[in-house]
Amino acid sequence: MENAAAITSSKSIHRAWSMYDWANSAYNLVITSTIFPAYYDAITTVRDSSGNVSNDKVSFFGHVFKNSSLFDYSISTAYLIIAILSPILSSMADYKGNKKRYMQLFCYIGSAACCGLYFFKGSTLELGIICSTLAALGYCGSLVFYNAYLPEIAYEHERDKVSAQGFAYGYVGSVLLQIICFVFVLKPEWFGIADSSFPPRLSFLLVGIWWMGWSQITFAKLPKGVPSNRHPEHSLIVNGFHELAKVFKQVKSLPVLKTYLGAFFFYSMGVQTVMLAATLFGSKELHLETTQLIATILIIQLVAIAGAYIMAKLSERFGNLQVLLFVVMIWIGACIAAFFTHTAMQFYGIACVVGLIMGGIQSLSRSTYSKLMPETHDTASFFSFYDVTEKVAIVIGMVSFGVIDSILDMRSAIIALIGFFLVGAAVLSAAIRKQKAIVN
Repeated sequence: MENAAAITSSKSIHRAWSMYDWANSAYNLVITSTIFPAYYDAITTVRDSSGNVSNDKVSFFGHVFKNSSLFDYSISTAYLIIAILSPILSSMADYKGNKKRYMQLFCYIGSAACCGLYFFKGSTLELGIICSTLAALGYCGSLVFYNAYLPEIAYEHERDKVSAQGFAYGYVGSVLLQIICFVFVLKPEWFGIADSSFPPRLSFLLVGIWWMGWSQITFAKLPKGVPSNRHPEHSLIVNGFHELAKVFKQVKSLPVLKTYLGAFFFYSMGVQTVMLAATLFGSKELHLETTQLIATILIIQLVAIAGAYIMAKLSERFGNLQVLLFVVMIWIGACIAAFFTHTAMQFYGIACVVGLIMGGIQSLSRSTYSKLMPETHDTASFFSFYDVTEKVAIVIGMVSFGVIDSILDMRSAIIALIGFFLVGAAVLSAAIRKQKAIVN
């Protein structure tokens, strides 16, 4: 095991690190969860006088798709690209000690793509899909390096709290911008706006500016990073694969970490797919209006702040893996309830539960991994494994959901999510048993 880099732990660095969540979570809320999916559905769906869908097919570069399936596939493509690239880029970042540069690169790609969505209209579907895919690419890519900073800026006993703080900053910041965008979308007449497509497109532009602007606080304070041991016999890219092979070997020798990653893989298929598909489910299956959908997502974000801190506190008393297992079981119950949901009030109730467990499971998953990984300079390489696990899971989850939706419907696709969570719970139980065996 290598000696860990000196930890630069201070409240100011913790706040600066958390500010990146404040900056980029606006993308996750406005683009991924609320205004973009609602706007996308509105301009790609033809409805009859009763509000029922009469045509939801779209043409993308000459190929015809169901609009919701195309949305799922485009997001999956971004995550697949990141799953392929991030191990190479992160190991290269560890090698040169410049993970901040890579984090900046993906941040600027994502924020610029959000600004590009300002030009997305019904006649420019291809542009909209490409920009939304690049935005997802930038968001996911920057998080690889952002997460990798956690073990470098916080001691082990601080990581649950700091991770929760990051998610809390993200929820607060994203809700603030969402409210600003909400005013333009709901009350365009206050600003003399006659074009109904302008408020959502303006929201996309504001997300890009917000993301790029607030991230400067993070980039100004975070340490650059420490280069790992160099191998002059290897080129930069070859050394990247060399570092990956070394990390993979270490992961295999750590039974609890290896099993935990297996559990994380399966339950992430469900968690991320629910988050990405919730708005389209409310629109297409429950026929909720845009205002109702945005209100629902706001509820989720606000409740998630409490969820992140509650799970951090519970983990101090009961242990990370035990609390994660409890949360996954709640996710299973939420999916079963969603399958039988038919009214707006039922949807709101599930949103409150999902918000509570969404913030908790994301925050606790990240800090749990940082605790289980060995002490090492190669934090970006180790977190690339975490990121690849999550992104491949999202690809499988979203593609599965999209295929089942295109063949049957979204309710049938929920059954697959329940299966993912059940397997995740079983593997988590195995990780708990292995951890207890080592302690005893």
